[in-house]
Amino acid sequence: MSDGVVDDEFDVEIDAEDLAQLTRTPVELGPPSVIVDDLHVTYRVIGTRKRKAPSGPPPSTLRRLLNRARSASGGVTEIHAVRGVSFVAHHGESIGIVGTNGSGKSTMLQALAGLLPPTSGSVYISGIPSLLGVSAVLMKRLTGERNIMIGGLALGLSTKEVTERFDEIVEFADIGDFVYLPMTTYSAGMAARLRFAISTAAVPDVLMIDEALATGDAAFRERSRERIDEIRQHAGTVFVVSHSLNSIKAMCDRVIWLDQGVIRMDGPVDEVTAAYRRFTKERARSRRKS
Repeated sequence: MSDGVVDDEFDVEIDAEDLAQLTRTPVELGPPSVIVDDLHVTYRVIGTRKRKAPSGPPPSTLRRLLNRARSASGGVTEIHAVRGVSFVAHHGESIGIVGTNGSGKSTMLQALAGLLPPTSGSVYISGIPSLLGVSAVLMKRLTGERNIMIGGLALGLSTKEVTERFDEIVEFADIGDFVYLPMTTYSAGMAARLRFAISTAAVPDVLMIDEALATGDAAFRERSRERIDEIRQHAGTVFVVSHSLNSIKAMCDRVIWLDQGVIRMDGPVDEVTAAYRRFTKERARSRRKS
């Protein structure tokens, strides 16, 4: 486990057999919370120009270093990750973001959170967005206790408010006395649970959950869905990026389907997930034939 920030994500994966037992709590939508107008995000990747394999005897060590330096400085590729995306989200809405790898989902969320500047277009957000979680300030060499304080302060809570919510955060994360140990001793699941608990300790105006990578047990996943529902009930807006359509259907009322950086479909969760499932099955079938 390397030093630095905690980058584990929390998994809101749900089993298919449990989906039928879940109901999304209806929420009366409020005014617009996020307005995205013709958003474009382009970034550059340096050193990607392909070169032909050299012929003849293998180069010397010095020659290899010189060739590597030329390669790194010579090739620049522009990636147009988000292409003219426009939509409006409202307070109390829970929106799923689906799409194949490389479709621009994470890039779009980073632009909404203010982490990536738009190349063109505009993003308007009512309130403060929170991209789950607070990984930029969670340090592995510090104890969970210290990370709770640092993370809570980063979310805008006062020292007194963090202290008052400390026991609740520890109980929600289910890490027990590990909270007093350095996070280098934590498993990926423990770190992810603590991250989620800290990130939702204060109800954010706009919460964004990107790519479920780590796992939690069924009880914790249920508590997390309830916490997300609670955020919506308090007029927050939630965006969920996940490859699990069951998770999207369990937590979201609306889905935006991104394909190669553009919105292919935006509508009710059942309608969009059904269309996206058909698309992925057809694409897999075409790949097998080729």
